[in-house]
Amino acid sequence: GLPCIVGTGNGTSMLHTGDEVTVSCAEGAEGHVYPGILPFDVERIDAGGVPTTRTKIMLIVGDPTRAFALAAIPNAGVGLARTEFIITNDIGIHPMALAHYPALGDAAALKELAARIGHEDPREFFIRRFSEGVGRIAAAFFPKPVIVRMSDFKTNEYAALVGGREFEPSEENPMLGFRGASRYFDARYAEGFALECAALRRVRLEMGLTNVKVMIPFCRTVDEGRRVLDVMAAHGLRQGEHDLEVYAMCEIPANVVLAEEFLKVFDGYSIGSNDLTQLTLGLDRDSEAVAQLFDERNSAVTWMVAHAIAAAKRIRKPIGICGQAPSDYPEFATWLVQQGIDSIALNPDVAIKTAVLIAQAEREAATSPT
Repeated sequence: GLPCIVGTGNGTSMLHTGDEVTVSCAEGAEGHVYPGILPFDVERIDAGGVPTTRTKIMLIVGDPTRAFALAAIPNAGVGLARTEFIITNDIGIHPMALAHYPALGDAAALKELAARIGHEDPREFFIRRFSEGVGRIAAAFFPKPVIVRMSDFKTNEYAALVGGREFEPSEENPMLGFRGASRYFDARYAEGFALECAALRRVRLEMGLTNVKVMIPFCRTVDEGRRVLDVMAAHGLRQGEHDLEVYAMCEIPANVVLAEEFLKVFDGYSIGSNDLTQLTLGLDRDSEAVAQLFDERNSAVTWMVAHAIAAAKRIRKPIGICGQAPSDYPEFATWLVQQGIDSIALNPDVAIKTAVLIAQAEREAATSPT
């Protein structure tokens, strides 16, 4: 893909059409824009020489069209398959708009929706495209596990889909609003979640891709988790049936404080360090005013992560991480190994070099005195 830097502040006023610059995303958390075309070296690594590790090195995958190419990278599966890419690029229509078609109040959205789906049944349009996208990722990595996160758009992102404004509330802070698990059994989105469940049921039962595990994002309470599992079961995705495992994102302080209670409901945890950081430090990572304070390596955040790992270990449930931190900070990845995390999901571009560091950290841990 192309390197991209966001949040540059005055970048658009400083740069002009025709300017030659070098955009670098190779320095970690912060990108850099250099004047002129700078020379660079390409380091090639023999994938066959990547060391094996106790910690499972998994990938973060969003674009199904890249899945088969990414599967060539040494990996233990997909630790996070983002369904938002599929909904945005392959579907483009709000699930509730498809569920309620043609009874929409927005005439322009109705016209665009009709043009996109043609003569296909609107619900089948969603189920087919969603299942094809997820199925492509699952097939590329089969039989390795592929953990598919159910949709985790915020309301402003859902509203940007065709027909979305009719079904989404306007919120002051969508990051903390109507998102995640609470949507799935709410009348304002329940029919949309039913379509997601139908698509995953097709992937697992009709396509035979039973390596797919389901992950529930932003689950605020244990009871919320139980209610989501009940809804999934009603739509043919029953936990434990056909070996279906259901994980939860560990990304809210409550998920750490009550980790053992949540893990009695779910089959495993995946730490979402992005949201866990902002909620632990009490900041909005979308706000430029406090963006400089966002750091997953903050001691309060590492305390939360360490306690989540320890809780999962106590009750023998798998726990991994799928946030940005291990991809951005190699030292954070090695620290996770020291804590005994089971798996680390990484951006594909850093998976190999991080695997080398993790192997080294595991060797050092094995030889250090206890």
